[in-house]
Amino acid sequence: MSQVLVNFRMDEEDKKGMEEVCKELGLSMTTAFTLLAKKMRREKRIPFEVSIDPFYSDANISYLQRVTSEVDSGRAKLAEHPLQED
Repeated sequence: MSQVLVNFRMDEEDKKGMEEVCKELGLSMTTAFTLLAKKMRREKRIPFEVSIDPFYSDANISYLQRVTSEVDSGRAKLAEHPLQED
């Protein structure tokens, strides 16, 4: 089976983090990407859940903007909370 070179860009921190995990697993990044490609080809799907972080939902962004506006205008009622340790 012939091989091809695949070249793409990714965030530097993501790359470093992936390299560390691959090293701990005893894999190269090439092997890790090859495993991903083979699994996707075999299963015809992304082999993990892909979802949107609920923090960035429209409802939450709207809430955060409203609270920020209240704090900026002085309308917010801020209260102290005692620290809780685990």
